[in-house]
Amino acid sequence: MSSSVMPDSSTAVGAPSAGERERRSGRPRLGFGLLGPRRPRHVLSSGQLAAVGLPVGDDGVVIGVDAQNRPAVLGLNRPTPLEVVLVGGLWTAQLIALRAAATGARIAVETGRPHVWAPLAQAAGGGQQCMTIHDVGRVPPQGPSVGSPVLVVRDAGIRPPRGRVAAAPWQSVLTLLPYLGPTAPRFLESATLVGVQRVSPDEAELIGRVMALPAADVGALSGLGDNFALWCTRTHRQFVMTQPTDAETGLLGSPRRVD
Repeated sequence: MSSSVMPDSSTAVGAPSAGERERRSGRPRLGFGLLGPRRPRHVLSSGQLAAVGLPVGDDGVVIGVDAQNRPAVLGLNRPTPLEVVLVGGLWTAQLIALRAAATGARIAVETGRPHVWAPLAQAAGGGQQCMTIHDVGRVPPQGPSVGSPVLVVRDAGIRPPRGRVAAAPWQSVLTLLPYLGPTAPRFLESATLVGVQRVSPDEAELIGRVMALPAADVGALSGLGDNFALWCTRTHRQFVMTQPTDAETGLLGSPRRVD
């Protein structure tokens, strides 16, 4: 629906208003300064308004680019629980945590090696404490909400114990497995999303069986570069190349699969 601007009934059409006379004279209005230039108002019809829009893609954490060089986005902040398992290196887990913090998420790290996370916790958030470090099995309730989403990163070796804090609305859990241990199939089967970096051929075969991967993808897993990963569910798969920024490289170093 279009609308028009009607002139004030006390001002003759075409005659300068009091404000216009002040602007022409250059005299300042008390408390307001000089009047700026006047511009006509923009009026759109309902048909024109429907054509106005903004291109909006997937939201989340950009973890790299796909084979077509398009951004690959991991939607960590969501109203439904998300269990992520990363069979890979510390570097990739820390990069994801750092980028998640940049989106406004609070990061709770459960780890048996706090010394490797402490520099990142100090650097993340620009002085704000957005990343906390906890001993294994000692993560307290985080109180996630739509305005304060949480990512729990579990870095507890190849046999992490059952976590006290589970995935919940606005609280995602990322479990890092450097290699496949005896309990790995259980983690893979319960995960919503699995990321796999370079693994041995035997590990690739196991992951392929659990995640129903085609033979070509299974064969590729043992030859991936340090900054590549296969992100998959049982129905979708995507190879992603992670490209760190200069600031990320300065903080985390170059991409590496083994620490």
